[in-house]
Amino acid sequence: MKFVKPGLKLNDTLEVILNERKKNGAFRFLRTPKEGMIDFISNDYLGLAKVRSISENIVEYEENGAGGSRLLSGNKAYHEQLESFLAEYFHSEAALLFNSGYTANLGVLSCVPQKGDTIYFDELSHMCIKEGVRLSRANYYNFKHNNLSNLESKMKNATGNIFVVVESVYSMDGDHAPLKELIPLCEKYNANLIVDEAHSTGLYGESGFGLCCDLEIQDKVFARIYTFGKAVGCHGAVVAGSQILKDYLVNYSRQFIYTTAMNFHSVKIIENAIQYRKKHPEVVEQLTKNILLFRQSINPGINKLESFHPIQGIMVQGNEAAIKLANHLNELGFDMRPIVSPTVPVNEERIRICLHSFNSTEEIKKLCDAINIYYS
Repeated sequence: MKFVKPGLKLNDTLEVILNERKKNGAFRFLRTPKEGMIDFISNDYLGLAKVRSISENIVEYEENGAGGSRLLSGNKAYHEQLESFLAEYFHSEAALLFNSGYTANLGVLSCVPQKGDTIYFDELSHMCIKEGVRLSRANYYNFKHNNLSNLESKMKNATGNIFVVVESVYSMDGDHAPLKELIPLCEKYNANLIVDEAHSTGLYGESGFGLCCDLEIQDKVFARIYTFGKAVGCHGAVVAGSQILKDYLVNYSRQFIYTTAMNFHSVKIIENAIQYRKKHPEVVEQLTKNILLFRQSINPGINKLESFHPIQGIMVQGNEAAIKLANHLNELGFDMRPIVSPTVPVNEERIRICLHSFNSTEEIKKLCDAINIYYS
């Protein structure tokens, strides 16, 4: 951000800053999808947000909202029932609901690590993780993406309790954290592993319980954060861990203490969506086929992400190039967005493509043909 001359009115100052962002091709703005656009942008990987039966069978409840935070009037039987269900589902001793994955990460990271402790987080971690560690009183450092040698070299200088924070699947590259390799490293340094499962919830494991449970390492992880706004197709999040962790968060997590609790409808949709996912493994099977089709249909010479997750991407260099390609594909009826710096590092700009179980073979082939022709 360039220096802004003093004496300007606040709106004028903000306009100067925004114009600088426009100049760099990084200006963000809200838009609604045009009718008829093919969805290659949403995180609704399994299409559960579109399954009407998930919400249609929810009985009416006497209150529209919870009426307050859970430490005041907002704690209801349906919150505790869902938490018991989620603790069993995610194979944890206890579970605590949050209103979003963003606030769940803030809620854990801002209050559990203490002054004198040390946090290490992957450099490609989501902003909520970075903001969470900044809110803590601990010392914090990033390490090179998925680079355990770099992490260990830094862990040797740690003080206090040690925390390592990763995402099981990274939201921009669609790649996995080396979770199995992280376990012995954390044990060697007595470090507490925290895993954000946002982009694995619903996708991995027999019933969609995420990558940690699929790898059977859940008992080695201090805290797991599961988000329901991606493949589960609704809203909210849960922290899975020990009963002591849950009690501590109830007492010290400001993001939990001072937030109005979710209403009955939101809570029931989470349970219904998970139950639907458990009963319909075919949605994951179809998604897997669609991912394979996409990867086989893009010409080998085109620079694409090495991802076997629904998150795919065509790599370009520069914000202008990313915006140009995205606009071209939008005009052809494909709904997707460019990912530009500073969201990703300079020269790692891309078109982020999200595949879904509901994308047809014809839609995927048409998209790949459009990309192939663009680069021919």
